Amino acid sequence: MLGLGAMGSALATALIDAGHAVTVWNRTPAKTAPLVARGAARAGDIDEALRAGQVIVTCLLDHTAVHDVLDDHAGALAGRTLVNVTNTTPEGSAELASWAACHGAEFLDGGIMAVPPQIGTPSAFVIYSGSEQALETARPALEAFGDVRYLGSDPSLAALQDLALLSGMYGMLGGILHAFALVRTGGITAREFAPVLREWLTSMAAWADSAAGRIDDGDHAGDVVSPLAMQAAAYDAFLTVARDRGVNPLLLEPLGQLLRRRTDDGHGHEDITGVIDDLTTTTTTTGDNA
Repeated sequence: MLGLGAMGSALATALIDAGHAVTVWNRTPAKTAPLVARGAARAGDIDEALRAGQVIVTCLLDHTAVHDVLDDHAGALAGRTLVNVTNTTPEGSAELASWAACHGAEFLDGGIMAVPPQIGTPSAFVIYSGSEQALETARPALEAFGDVRYLGSDPSLAALQDLALLSGMYGMLGGILHAFALVRTGGITAREFAPVLREWLTSMAAWADSAAGRIDDGDHAGDVVSPLAMQAAAYDAFLTVARDRGVNPLLLEPLGQLLRRRTDDGHGHEDITGVIDDLTTTTTTTGDNA
């Protein structure tokens, strides 16, 4: 296990608790102490860590850090399985897969859909893409982290879906923060408002399924319940009440601009899903990547 930040330490702990023999390395050696106390072996250097086991897991700061750690020790990767759960881009994942192959290693990229306290619990899942052989070799270890979900042999798929899922999360977080800021102007505490906000957002999350059908079918105009023009007009009220109450609407403004532009372009009769056509240069999808 290379990298012992909050997530890397959680992953290593889950491996130890699942009964695996774990060797740990971190740039700051002191971070290995709690894991060694739990039964992990401490590697004296990166080369020793790489030669300690068949499966190598990297959980580092970023794509550059992965190369900084591994490049000078790439010879030790031959015949091993490299599982990278460092956050990176699809292009970065593809590059790492090619780099690993050049050094004789099987490569698997992963996107962790959990926060550190969730690792090893039923609420955690990790998406993977890349070498199927790497998946099967590493699976006994990967199952310690959470549910294993394999997306396919294209190494870029996990990073793409990881970033898409996180994008959805941050969009939700932005809306939640704006909502808390708005109700605070009326003397309503966040704790008081949170239960009804959670209930509302939970019910609205199902919209993702119906939206996906419209988007994949390219049908934004059939059986529309809330036309885009109506939503665009109503959206201005959200911005107005925020400004009137001293709340900066910067978390909401971009979507309002898209709604108005799409309406002005003659799509006011459509569903809000049509906005996706203004966000992307292509509207086609393939079954392999769906």
